[in-house]
Amino acid sequence: MFLPSLRRARPVPCGSAAEPRATLLPGALSLLGMLAGCAGNAVQPAVAPAPAPSFSAFVVLGEQGAAVARVLTEASACPAIRIDGREHAMQLRAGAATLPLRPTSSPPAQSKAAAFPVLSCDAALPPATVSASVLGQPLALPKAAPQRIVVIGDTGCRLKLSHSGDSFQACNDARAYPFASIAAAAAAWRPDLVIHVGDYHYREHACPDSEPGCAGSPWGYGWDTWQADFFTPGAALLRAAPWVMARGNHESCGRAGQGFWRLLDPRPLLPGRDCNAAADDGVGDYSDPYAVPLDAATQLLVVDTASTSWRGFQPGTPGYAHYRDSYRQLAALAGRAPNNIGITHHPLLGFGTDRKPDGGTMLQLGDAGLQQAFGSLNPLLLPAPVQTMLSGHVHQWQQTSFASDHPSQFIAGFSGTAEDVLPLPDPLPPGTTPAPGAVLEALSSWVDGFGFMTLERRGPQQWDVTVRDRDGQLRNTCTIDGRQSRCAQARVR
Repeated sequence: MFLPSLRRARPVPCGSAAEPRATLLPGALSLLGMLAGCAGNAVQPAVAPAPAPSFSAFVVLGEQGAAVARVLTEASACPAIRIDGREHAMQLRAGAATLPLRPTSSPPAQSKAAAFPVLSCDAALPPATVSASVLGQPLALPKAAPQRIVVIGDTGCRLKLSHSGDSFQACNDARAYPFASIAAAAAAWRPDLVIHVGDYHYREHACPDSEPGCAGSPWGYGWDTWQADFFTPGAALLRAAPWVMARGNHESCGRAGQGFWRLLDPRPLLPGRDCNAAADDGVGDYSDPYAVPLDAATQLLVVDTASTSWRGFQPGTPGYAHYRDSYRQLAALAGRAPNNIGITHHPLLGFGTDRKPDGGTMLQLGDAGLQQAFGSLNPLLLPAPVQTMLSGHVHQWQQTSFASDHPSQFIAGFSGTAEDVLPLPDPLPPGTTPAPGAVLEALSSWVDGFGFMTLERRGPQQWDVTVRDRDGQLRNTCTIDGRQSRCAQARVR
């Protein structure tokens, strides 16, 4: 994703008839100067050009599948974009800035202003675009009907102080933090589309001296951390295909929301929705659902759940009203196509695990805040045209399918951050359900394993699913047929 240094000019021997290529020379070195050197028979040392600014370029899909070319650059101005052989200006989305320190979820001693010494630049790609490139790098363009989809989530390296137990992942160890390997393996699968189900950023607090595995890691909510957590390790996959980027709780305004809005979200960056001022968090912490069509009859429905509460909402809290409104918009979008795949960072219909004080395993059920808000409008939680849900947040891979009229739920929160290690109870206690009224029929999981998930289209409502490890090796297979799904293995070992 980074522009290599400009080539050096080849020295021209004295008396040679070859003409030097002026376009390869640094500006300070002129043809006249080279000829003068020859006249004195002096050997002129090579002059190294200044390093070119580094940049990251990718395509993100937004409302109604609108494709946006996004470039993040250290240069002083946005580059031009070449679309179908013609150059066009890119628009400045956000300028380089060190943002004033705002209240965050971090303790004061572990807080600092977020610095973004990069420009964020945008260009809309017309639907019929055949080729596009920036600074010589080709951009992966949307396909009319994508058949091969990669799903990843929870990709950053966890550095966090917590009252429930500090967690410092060995970010410098490629085995302990394998997102780069996962991104490369997923790119080698040659997807038509990449879906990230949220939580890109995890390096919130400084690595302590007692943790050599993360020594020297950047931390906080600025560009250096975003680069280390996402753009550098994810480079191969960013080049491979367009992306749909859902928002997770780690990208709420009190955490890495400033970076999410500047760097990733496909929609225009609006004043007040940038998470820069805590007074605007009632706007910046929420955004409307949107649809990304896959074909005339199938669409993805992306829902921002960054500020839900897995414990549930207290009466009168603004989140409850916000997510009721999100459900209404989601239902309207779902009615536009017979086949829908929903994307929420927080799973409504999955399980998590935690340790009880006595050492036993405690089940965590689907997100209570979303269940309250959505369930107040629909006891089945999701609109009828939604057949499958894709989520993250729980740091494992998981599949659930139901005998009731609920969509299948897949969780793909296993692509880099420190994994959950407590397996689900086997068997589950009788009558266990992730949500009121949901009758569980099939369950598959992979706990304490890193990797990515794929979807491959087989019919109008049929998909083949694979679960792959960090090296791209197959670990499980599933099928989706309408709302139902089945997997070859109930537990990946």
